[in-house]
Amino acid sequence: MEIDIILVPQGQEHSAVCRGLSKTTCKPILVFPIPIGNKPLIACLQKWQQTKKIPDRQLNILVMGLCGSLSPQHNLADIVVYKECLYLSERSEKLLKHCDSQLTNSVKKKLKEKASLVRSLTSDRVICSAEEKRHLGETCQAEVVDMEGFAILEACQKTEIRVTMVRVISDDCNRDLPDMEGAINSQGNIEALPTAIAMLKKPIAAVRLIRGSLKALQILEQVTKKLFSP
Repeated sequence: MEIDIILVPQGQEHSAVCRGLSKTTCKPILVFPIPIGNKPLIACLQKWQQTKKIPDRQLNILVMGLCGSLSPQHNLADIVVYKECLYLSERSEKLLKHCDSQLTNSVKKKLKEKASLVRSLTSDRVICSAEEKRHLGETCQAEVVDMEGFAILEACQKTEIRVTMVRVISDDCNRDLPDMEGAINSQGNIEALPTAIAMLKKPIAAVRLIRGSLKALQILEQVTKKLFSP
């Protein structure tokens, strides 16, 4: 499996992937931190392409990070490999982009039975309600949700860049999350004060989210090591 670039949300997810890579003997790989969220990511990718950090040749890109479950079949700390990403337009049209099948098969083979092939839904916001998670999972026939997948596929497929995605589930579909509305700014960074306020309003959900994220980050580090070890 030849990967040229790893894209991973900035912050703790980026740090976990870098720690995993540091424990391997693979050749140096560019790990590029991307903003959290669909809209800031689109602007980042456009700027990246304009500055030719994505050269005009076929590259293999691996997207890594955390995601949320939309299905009772997929639980905290489960590893998922994306087949495709779905996005609901403002007109509620279902737009679908597929990951590169060859790269995806290579990743799945490397992880063996530890990973499941899934469809992901890309959302413009954090889905906090357990009821909404399950509803989206059923109506969109998607197993997991994130905030970046579709935008990456759309940008990269325009330049014939091959993309595959591996994520670790950090929260299940049976419990609510703190309301993170407003916690992610226009640059795709998590704001400390709005996050703290959201967590104080729902302390039990906040503790559950923190524990789940820490567990998923440990698995993400292990997955990175597994993928890039001989």
